[in-house]
Amino acid sequence: MQFVITAISFVSLFIGGLISGGKGRQKGWLLGGMTGLIYSIIIFLFQYLGFDKLFDMQQMIYHTCYTLTAMMGGILGVNMKKTRNA
Repeated sequence: MQFVITAISFVSLFIGGLISGGKGRQKGWLLGGMTGLIYSIIIFLFQYLGFDKLFDMQQMIYHTCYTLTAMMGGILGVNMKKTRNA
């Protein structure tokens, strides 16, 4: 079950970065990174305020990878939206 949740998180953050990068049309790495960072902050606040627990080392690694995945989606989103005029 944990693998399924992790896989869904990676795919959804990649798509979120792709959409944010496509809408922004520039600095996709920044827009994707912000998407991943906002996701991580929401999860952190839910965990801290709801369960009174901080992130452990494994969760820090996961959320760093989530942010990097969203950044890759943002970069791809910017590059997919470019129209080339010759």
